[in-house]
Amino acid sequence: MRLSFVDCIVKATLKQCIALGLLGLMFVKAWVIPLLYLDFEIRRDYIVANLCENKNRPQLNCNGKCYLAKKIEAAKKQEERQAEQDYMASLIYQVMNTNHHPYFKVEVPFKVISDKVPFDYASPFTAFLMADDIFHPPLV
Repeated sequence: MRLSFVDCIVKATLKQCIALGLLGLMFVKAWVIPLLYLDFEIRRDYIVANLCENKNRPQLNCNGKCYLAKKIEAAKKQEERQAEQDYMASLIYQVMNTNHHPYFKVEVPFKVISDKVPFDYASPFTAFLMADDIFHPPLV
């Protein structure tokens, strides 16, 4: 017995639905500019007639390309702003995070087998703060 597409969707678990939704968002984000070109090609007549800034100057032969250029410019600026915000958020998180992860701080326990003074040895070459790992002179 073959299951239809609807049956598969109904039987999908919540994890699978969330994963498919996130995958769809990633595809849409990756395909923003090609989708703008597709939208322009599909609605070219409407854009030329109503949205073109140079429709009063037919000698320019713009045919709506000014509208497309503005949309692509806006999409690129939005991507740059989002990338900058993500980078700043990751830097702030790394600096403000007080949890020490084992791959950032490796302690080498060295215990003296003696009844007098037991102690632990921590290597001085490990970064104790996340900020020590982030802030360093630029590489040339």
